[in-house]
Amino acid sequence: MTRQSPASPQGNSSTSNSNGGNKGSVGALVIYHGDTCLGEVEVFPIKNQHSLFPNNLLLISSSSSSSNNNKILRISHLSPPGDRLPPLSVLQTISSPSSVRCKIQAKSPTPDSPINLLHSTCFDKFRSAVVLNGSEELHLVAMRSHLDNTLPCFWCFSVHPGLYDPCLRMLNLRCLSIVFDLDETLIVANTMKSFEDRIETLSRRIDAEDDPFRISGMSAEIKRYIEDKNMLKQFIENDTVLLDNGKSVSALSEQVPVLPGSQDPLLRPVIRLMHRNIVLTRINPEIRDTSVFVRLRPAWEDLRSYLTAKGRKRFEVYVCTMAERDYALEMWRLLDPETHLISSSQLLDRVVCVKPGSRKSLEHVFKDGICHPKMAMVIDDRLQVWEDRDQPRVHVVPAFTPYYAPQAEMANAVPVLCVARNVACNVRGGFFKEFDDDWMRRICALYYENEVSDLPTSPDVSDYLMSEDTNAILSSNRDISVVEGMTGPEAAEKLNQARCLGEGRHIRDQAQTTPFSLDDSSQNGASVNNIGSSNMFPSLFVAVLQEIGRRCESKVEFKPIIASSKDPDFSVEVLFSSERIGIGMGKTRKEAQLQAAENALRNLESNYISFILPTNRDVNREKDKLSVRNKNGFLEDLIDTASDEPPEQGYLHGASTSEHLGQHYYTSERLSSVLCSIKELCMEGQSLVFQDQAPASVTLDKGEYYFQVELSGHVLGKGIAASRDEAKFQAAQAALNNLKNAVGTME
Repeated sequence: MTRQSPASPQGNSSTSNSNGGNKGSVGALVIYHGDTCLGEVEVFPIKNQHSLFPNNLLLISSSSSSSNNNKILRISHLSPPGDRLPPLSVLQTISSPSSVRCKIQAKSPTPDSPINLLHSTCFDKFRSAVVLNGSEELHLVAMRSHLDNTLPCFWCFSVHPGLYDPCLRMLNLRCLSIVFDLDETLIVANTMKSFEDRIETLSRRIDAEDDPFRISGMSAEIKRYIEDKNMLKQFIENDTVLLDNGKSVSALSEQVPVLPGSQDPLLRPVIRLMHRNIVLTRINPEIRDTSVFVRLRPAWEDLRSYLTAKGRKRFEVYVCTMAERDYALEMWRLLDPETHLISSSQLLDRVVCVKPGSRKSLEHVFKDGICHPKMAMVIDDRLQVWEDRDQPRVHVVPAFTPYYAPQAEMANAVPVLCVARNVACNVRGGFFKEFDDDWMRRICALYYENEVSDLPTSPDVSDYLMSEDTNAILSSNRDISVVEGMTGPEAAEKLNQARCLGEGRHIRDQAQTTPFSLDDSSQNGASVNNIGSSNMFPSLFVAVLQEIGRRCESKVEFKPIIASSKDPDFSVEVLFSSERIGIGMGKTRKEAQLQAAENALRNLESNYISFILPTNRDVNREKDKLSVRNKNGFLEDLIDTASDEPPEQGYLHGASTSEHLGQHYYTSERLSSVLCSIKELCMEGQSLVFQDQAPASVTLDKGEYYFQVELSGHVLGKGIAASRDEAKFQAAQAALNNLKNAVGTME
C-alpha cells in the first residue's frame, strides 16, 4: 500500500496548537524501549475526559535509575506490521473513543533522536508501540502533526491484552467471526431416554385431545420418534442398523482428535447415513447407553463449504451451547469431521459451553481476547438466550424440528441454512466494503491535533444484520401439528395458517428466512405499490429492494454519505446501477439504511417499474431450473474480495468457474460505467428499458442471448452474445454510441 499524506483538517479549531486544543501538559515522561532510553515526552490529557492522567496508569512509576526522578513509560515490543492497515484503523475497530487515554509528543527532538526513529518506524511500517500494563495493553500510535511535520507525536490507546494481533490478522485477511448454536439450530439429537420421554408425553396429550387434526399430527410425530428410536436400539445392541430397503449398515470406528491434555486417542463407533442427514454415535465407546441418534439440518454441507471455500477462511468459527462439554465436542466433530472449521488444537477454546439458564455472551465466547464482538455474528434459533448487547448481532433461524414438522424445513424454496449463508455473505461484504471504501479514507485524514471526537464510528456487524426474532411457528405454536402425508403446497398452507395465529408474525418470519419474491408480494402483505412506514417489517424493504436488483440484473448498493464528523446522524444513499435512487438519515447506520431502502422503493415504483417487466418473464421461464443452477439456493461470491456481493443466480456453470467469475465481474463493472455515461446524456426523468425478447427478424443460435435498450419507446442499441451479461453490455454500449452521435449531430 502506497502511503499518502492525509489532507489537513479544514476549519478545525482543534489545530490551533500542537496538543489539539486540549488542556496543558500534565507532566513529562521518559520513554524506554526495553532498557533503551528513547527520550523525554510531554503528556496531554484528552479533552472532556474525566480520568486523571498519569495517576491512573499503573505502569508509569518513579524510576530509581533516572537521575531526575522522571516517570517512565516502558515499551515492551512493536506490533506486527499492518500490511495495508494503519494501527489507528485497527484500534478504532476494536475499541471506543474513550479508549484513547492521552496524547504524547516529544520534547525538543532532533532528526536523528531515538524517539524520532521510533515515530518514523511506526508510521511508515503501520506498527504501534506496545506497553503492557496488567489488565490492559497500551498502544502508542504514531500520528502526523498538521502544525509540525517533523514532530514525533502519538495517540495512546488502551485495549484488552492480546486483542490487537488476532484482529489485525482477521482484518488483513478480510475475515470475520461466526458463532453457531448446536441443538435445534444445526442438529437435533436424542438418546433412548429422551425418545421414550417424548413418546410418553405425546401419548398423554393424545389421550386428552379431542381435535382429530391435532391427534393426527401428534400420532404422526410419535411414529417418527418410534422409527428413529428403533434404529438407535439396533445401533446400541449390534452396532448396525437395518434400512428400509433391507440393507444392513455397520458402524465404523472414527478416531476422535486428541485434545490438549488428553492421554490416548479415542475411537468411537459411528454410522453416517448422509443421504438422510442421520448420524449415530456413542459419546463413551465403553458405555452403550451413551449412544445418540443425530439428525443434521439440511444444507449444512453447503454452508460449511462456503465458510472454507477457495482455501481461505471467510469466517473464524466458534460454537456456543448450553450442552455439556463432551456432548458438544462430539456433536461438532460430526458436523466438522475433517476439522476444517475449527482445528483440533483450537477446539477446547472455541467450543464454549455455558450453564443452562444463564445467558450467552460474545464477551464470554471471546474471553481470551481473540476477537471483538463488533466483528462477529451469531447463528442461533433463539434470540433471548443472548445478552441484550449481543442480540443485534444474532441471525435467528427457525428451530429445526424434524419430528414435529419434517416438511417445514423444505417448505421454502431456499433451505434455512442457505439463507443463513446468504446473510453471512452479505454481512461480510457490507462490513468490508464500508471499511475499505469510506472508513479507511476518513481514518487516514486524521492528524495528531484532531479531537478524539473526530474519530469516525467503525463498522459493526450489527449494521449489516437485520436482526429479528424469526423463530418460526415450530417453536411458538408447538400445539399445532402437521398432518401425516402433507407435502409441498399442503404443508406450506397449513404452516401459513399457523403463522397467522402468531399475531401476524408470518410476514416477518418469511422476510428473514426466505428470499422475497415479487410474485408472492400480495401474500406477504407488502408490495412495491403498498409500502407502509419503516416500523412495519423494516427488513422487508431491504429484501424487496435486493430482489428487484437481482431480477433486473442491476447492482444495488448502500453507501454512506460523508458528512461532518460533528454530525451525530448517519446518512446513507442507495445506488441502483450506479444511479442514486434513495437517501436516508437516522441516529444509527441501520436506521439510515432502512429509511434509504424505503425511499428507494418509493422512487422505483414511479421511475423504474419498467425495469422489472422483461426480467420477470425470464425468471418465470427458468424458475424450474433454479434448484440445479443456483446450487441449492446459495448466493455465490462474485469475486473473493471484501465485496462478497451475490452474482446473477444460475451463472456458475461451465468449464472454468474462476474464468466465469472474473468475466462476470468485469462485464458488470463495464456495464455500470456505460449506464452512468448514458445517464449523463439523457434528459432528467428519462428511464432506460432493457428488453430480452428478440424480434422475429433476429435469429439466435443455441446458447445465445439477446438484449435491446429502449429510451422513450425508441430502440437505441442491440446486443447478442453467449452470456446475458455480455449481451446486455453490448446493447448498452451501442445505445451510448448512438446517443453520442445524436448529441454530436445536434451540436
